[in-house]
Amino acid sequence: MTRAPRVLGLMSGTSVDGIDAALIELPGWPALGSRTPPPIPAGPVPRFAVLGHRFTPFADDLRSPLLAAGRNQVSVSDLAQLHFRVGEALADAASVFSADADLIASHGQTVFHLPRPDPAQGWHTPATLQIGEAAFIAERCGKPVISDFRPADLVAGGQAAPLVPFADRVMYAEEGVRRAVHNLGGISNLSYLPGLSAQGVLAFDSGPGNALIDEVAERLGRRFDDGGRLAAGGRVHEALVTAWMNDPYLRLPPPKSSGREYWNLTRLGGTQALHGLQDLSLPDLAATVTAFSARSVVDAYQRFVLPLGLDEVVVAGGGAYNPLLMAQLRAGLAPIPVMTFEERGWNSAVREAAVFAVLGYHAYQGWPNTLPHTTGARHAVIAGKLSRPPLEPQ
Repeated sequence: MTRAPRVLGLMSGTSVDGIDAALIELPGWPALGSRTPPPIPAGPVPRFAVLGHRFTPFADDLRSPLLAAGRNQVSVSDLAQLHFRVGEALADAASVFSADADLIASHGQTVFHLPRPDPAQGWHTPATLQIGEAAFIAERCGKPVISDFRPADLVAGGQAAPLVPFADRVMYAEEGVRRAVHNLGGISNLSYLPGLSAQGVLAFDSGPGNALIDEVAERLGRRFDDGGRLAAGGRVHEALVTAWMNDPYLRLPPPKSSGREYWNLTRLGGTQALHGLQDLSLPDLAATVTAFSARSVVDAYQRFVLPLGLDEVVVAGGGAYNPLLMAQLRAGLAPIPVMTFEERGWNSAVREAAVFAVLGYHAYQGWPNTLPHTTGARHAVIAGKLSRPPLEPQ
């Protein structure tokens, strides 16, 4: 009996903290090489089995230039070298599980995401860039690799994001349950799944997740605000939160996406009447950006999701481990239940890596793997490019 396909997903998100490698099995799905995509398999959610997971944090001498690249602060030569350094790091992360995988799917590290031109900032052409050379992974692991998922949707008129709702529906949709799967990474994004139908899926980036909070923590030499304790010791500057809530992005209807090049303290601090930003203590600044992140999420639900009907919100990403941020979300969305993946009985650590494993599986089969109405594209595309392994594994 042929076993179910096994795909290794590699993901480094907008928090730029490291690489999640998740080896998943897809029970009920056809073997690699099948031609006809099946319907969503029956059975409980999530519709995959985790065979292995490991998180590999970025060393400081790699994370720092990656953060600088996301802020447009590196040269072309530095960016080219980062592309190959991240490729090596991805290959190292993949090698732990690759012997048991049929296929590897690597999202890479986003360093720039510009879905909409902004001439005022010199952005004239939609563009997106994920670095991490996939040839390293194919060479080291001896397995086919799908990577570079976003450009195909952008060229088809979409925003190249969010791509996760296609896989979220495959993995987490249930008939009769109106569920939002929410990711609080560096950027906050959600997939609204009103059942098994693809047509009703709504997905978009709501705004900042941890990006601004992490920036404040970095000023103390920390990668993030552990447990929300820094923010809990400060006071919210309400005038700043009110001003930031007037950001035009928050009012844009979906489809929409954004990144760290938009949600950063340099841009927000340069806004008119906000020049007192530098006068806040770090606890007060942490409290203020945490409140802003929470309120922007709540505002997104109130504007775009609650009118459709909502039964529950299930949260993954680093922000799910921030009790202060979660408490503010629960208060703002009450009486809708807001729970973490773990509280729901799921595994948040593998969520995004599993998403790209599912997308990579579909791409390798030659099946469309996007929902164009969630990205704004003219049509669905096969997102991802194939890197073939050497004839003999090295």
